[in-house]
Amino acid sequence: MAARFLGRYARLLCRTSSQASAACLPPSAAGLAELQRTRCRPYVSERSMRERGAQAREDAFLSMPTRTQLEETVEKAAVPEDVLRAWEQHGGNGNQAACTLLAWTRIVQKTQGKFPRQLAADTRLRDMMDIIPQQISTVWNSTLVSILRALWVIGVPETDPLLASIQTEVLWRIRRLSYKHLGFLAEWGTSRKAQQDVAIVNSALKQLELRWTEISDAKTVSGLISKGQHLSPVLMDRLEDKALELAEGFSAEEIRKVCVSLAALGRRSVALLRALSYHLLQRPSSEFTTPLLLDMAFAYGKLNFHQSQAFQRMASELMPRVSELTSSDVTRFAKSMGFLKWLHVPLFEAFAEHYMEHSEKYSNLQLWNMLMTFARLNFQPSRGEEFYAKVHPVLENSFSGLEPFLQTDVAWSLCVVQQAKPDYLIPLLQQEHVDKLSDGSAVRVENYKLKLLHLAATLNLEHPGSSSARLDALHVPASASAPSPLQSSLREALAALVDGRTAMHRTGVTTVYGWTIDCEVVVDSDNKPIELSQLKAPHLPTGGGKQALPEGARRIAFVAWEFPNFGSKSRDLLGRFTMMKRHLQLAGFIVVEVPYYEWLELKTAHQKLAYLKDKLGKAVAEEMAK
Repeated sequence: MAARFLGRYARLLCRTSSQASAACLPPSAAGLAELQRTRCRPYVSERSMRERGAQAREDAFLSMPTRTQLEETVEKAAVPEDVLRAWEQHGGNGNQAACTLLAWTRIVQKTQGKFPRQLAADTRLRDMMDIIPQQISTVWNSTLVSILRALWVIGVPETDPLLASIQTEVLWRIRRLSYKHLGFLAEWGTSRKAQQDVAIVNSALKQLELRWTEISDAKTVSGLISKGQHLSPVLMDRLEDKALELAEGFSAEEIRKVCVSLAALGRRSVALLRALSYHLLQRPSSEFTTPLLLDMAFAYGKLNFHQSQAFQRMASELMPRVSELTSSDVTRFAKSMGFLKWLHVPLFEAFAEHYMEHSEKYSNLQLWNMLMTFARLNFQPSRGEEFYAKVHPVLENSFSGLEPFLQTDVAWSLCVVQQAKPDYLIPLLQQEHVDKLSDGSAVRVENYKLKLLHLAATLNLEHPGSSSARLDALHVPASASAPSPLQSSLREALAALVDGRTAMHRTGVTTVYGWTIDCEVVVDSDNKPIELSQLKAPHLPTGGGKQALPEGARRIAFVAWEFPNFGSKSRDLLGRFTMMKRHLQLAGFIVVEVPYYEWLELKTAHQKLAYLKDKLGKAVAEEMAK
């Protein structure tokens, strides 16, 4: 590139000089001279420039320094003493001293692990450290960056003259360092607190922000993204763009590092995650180590990123290794899959088997996390009796001592999987426990009030007579969320079902059980809606009217199941909504389910009305068949 530039410059220079010369000659001579120069000089000059550039490159290649006896001896060294002896015998300049000190540092790390406290005790080592600052200009850039890190690793005091000299030289050369050297400084120095080290890292990051287009290898990108908490948002955006460009060249370990870093920073870059997931799937099984699988599951769960093919591959890779996993590995992977609402039944069966075989190795917290995950996904082990036979003794011994919020979460999860005993629930419905849940944000407090209502509903509906606690003793929060498009559409169709008579249906019904019904209708024995405004309604906080339900009449609860109510890539309800359906049925409702995937296929009002009538008839028929 330099040769081409000089060639072009030579043509321009020759043309300018020829014009100047022609101005001093007679017209005829000037014309002849111009013709000769135009034909000959530019090409001769360009050719000579290129030949000189090629010769200069060849001379530079030939002038590379030859290997010295010191370098050959240090390369063969097996212990730190060999390096010091080689320096004592051969010596060298500043760059050679820096390289020798690096070699000594690596061998000490490899053989001894710890560095001597008094580095100045060995005169040979001190001699190396004295020569480097004296001839600092002879130290190559790569060696300079590496020796700075070596001094950090050794633990040289901030007041040491060698460290100060190296730091100053690095700052002086910062613009001349390659992007790889800048990346090393940023990656290695982010944990340093000294003022000069912070200045070096900040300067390196600033240069990277300006020169980010130069980055051309995946290792540098992954290393920088892993230090994302120290990078500016602008640089992180550019690094994500660069990672997307270089995604094909990432190794499985580099993909893991990038995804975990994005998860730690909460940066949900969908395009980058898709690209990395695609290239991860192309990797052989040998690269899918257990730590990688666990970290990728954590990253996907933290970022709520769904990639079913990646989940399936991870599950298939993990299945044969379940027996080798620790209790922490099992609960960590299961928890991540729970956040993603993704249930792989064979893998979770293996997790349940793992607990039954190694229950003594599980901490109480790990068991609680497993129970909450099973409840979220509505997973019931095939050997449920054996599984819970090991769970209940642990609960009986430690449940009462749990922190109030965790205690409520565990009890709620037991209600979902139908393993909650009255002894677990009754203490949680006492005013003393209710008051403990009033700390925190308004959203959190409201959420736990709903969970207490669900606990009370479980106690009253699934264990009748076990407690005299009344559901209306708990405050029932009103639903403040606006109806979704599916709920609004369903309510419009139900209004047509009752011919627009508001006294024959209720919408957005908030019940004492903590659940909200999209629409409530009462039908007679012929499935015709009847007026319900005067009928008793024990499920309402107000109790409804005074009239008893007519003989043969049935309460119908229309419930719209949205996309988030189901597991990922599944038509199975999550545990929370399975419990809701069970509670409404126990409360005397016939539940008519309206899933989103059926409702969205209906295009006209006539189709929706016919669909609701058909669903209502089938639900009543099934109830009568029971």
